[in-house]
Amino acid sequence: MENDKLSGLKESVQEIIDLIAAKQNKSANNKLVEVSDILDELLDFSEEDEDLIEISKYQVLLNQLHQKINTAE
Repeated sequence: MENDKLSGLKESVQEIIDLIAAKQNKSANNKLVEVSDILDELLDFSEEDEDLIEISKYQVLLNQLHQKINTAE
């Protein structure tokens, strides 16, 4: 997987965390859906085990952030 996509994911996840901290849950949820779609697309085209492991880490993190957003509402 390209480093550009990983760094983009890191930045997007950080943006979600920042939005949660700022109590902007609707914006955080919208960004989370956007990032989830990107992860799904990456998952469809990834064949390397390292890529799949990295994607699964982001999926777990996004699930935790989703729970955090929903419990904060």
